[in-house]
Amino acid sequence: MKLKENLVFLGMMGSGKTSIGSIISKKLNLDFYDIDQEIEKNHGMKIFKIFEIKGEVFFRELEEKITLTILKKKNCIVSLGGGAFLNKNIKKEILENHLSFWLNWDIKTLISRIEKSKKRPIAFKSSKNELIEIIKKRSIIYSKANYKINCENFTKHEIAKKIISIYESS
Repeated sequence: MKLKENLVFLGMMGSGKTSIGSIISKKLNLDFYDIDQEIEKNHGMKIFKIFEIKGEVFFRELEEKITLTILKKKNCIVSLGGGAFLNKNIKKEILENHLSFWLNWDIKTLISRIEKSKKRPIAFKSSKNELIEIIKKRSIIYSKANYKINCENFTKHEIAKKIISIYESS
């Protein structure tokens, strides 16, 4: 099967977009791009530092530019940053031209994963209740993806297999 568009993974920080995207790219022999890693390579500093030094507005503009450039590539897997799909230009491009998968998890699971990481700028400055609100608000936007993949109680490889099955039957 020839990929007509890219497979794009979206979801909260800690949802497994990078690890699952990487597994699928290897199984389908497609290039893999993690937008956060691409931003770090492009700008020469970690996401956390970009937020700290340049601010969120600068980061979001950089994220939009790099994401839209990567999405012009063909036959690849793309893992978005947690907030990228909130950008109207990124969301429009993905919904019109690509196959999108929302990696959905229970709020408790996401909170547990997010709280363990100090490298996530939004999480670092948010309380547990604020994180719950962010997850709820973003979930409304994530629900616009082509496919909602409920990941709870599945391994990364089981999730990857489910997504490949959807892709191959589409």
